[in-house]
Amino acid sequence: MIALNVNDQAVRVDAEAQMPLLWVLRDLLALTGSKYACGIGACGACTVLVDGHPVRSCVFPVSHAVGKRVRTIEGTPDRVLTALRSAWIAEQVPQCGYCQSGMLMAAAGLLEFHPEPIDREIELLMTNLCRCGTYPRVRAAIQRAARELQGDRA
Repeated sequence: MIALNVNDQAVRVDAEAQMPLLWVLRDLLALTGSKYACGIGACGACTVLVDGHPVRSCVFPVSHAVGKRVRTIEGTPDRVLTALRSAWIAEQVPQCGYCQSGMLMAAAGLLEFHPEPIDREIELLMTNLCRCGTYPRVRAAIQRAARELQGDRA
């Protein structure tokens, strides 16, 4: 049994140490917001936060999450994720929607450590792929959310 903290809940799962975190989340915990797409950590559809940092859960062994805080799109939204969701809607980011949970989690991780990102930081740190090509909208939404969050701090 492996003990985890997922979305601020203590859980125990019967899984092999090397099982990808994505399969633990989806198959053992029924948290299906993180998507399977490439299976090699390239696309980011499976992105979750581990201690605030975006990780590609399809290649992240569950054993590496022990003693850390795992956060998925299903978790209770904090102020960063709330601001991002509003900005996502305002900037009309989603098209097909498949990559959106991973994009939002990656953006939340970015804003956690870079609260006032410039365009170049967003381009370098947002490595998730979007088949629909909404990258300019993603960048605009992240900038909008950052401005909103900065206003909250003033």
